[in-house]
Amino acid sequence: MNPRDHNTTHDDERMKALLRQALPRVSSDTAPHRDLWPAVLQQLDAAPAAPPWFDWALLGSLIALAAFFPISIPMFLYYL
Repeated sequence: MNPRDHNTTHDDERMKALLRQALPRVSSDTAPHRDLWPAVLQQLDAAPAAPPWFDWALLGSLIALAAFFPISIPMFLYYL
């Protein structure tokens, strides 16, 4: 028997013991206390939120920049 095999087996057992000590056991009572799927469906059916005012300001500035500097339009299209 190779001495390295014994050492590796000992290290593996030690690592298993350390992992068992560090990580708690997962039990069946960690499951959610109620079904979450109806809440997910309710969120999906809800009306989407309107974009914030900052998005509209950025869009307006982009359109104004393209109106004043039409040469910049290909650059904007490249970065899309």
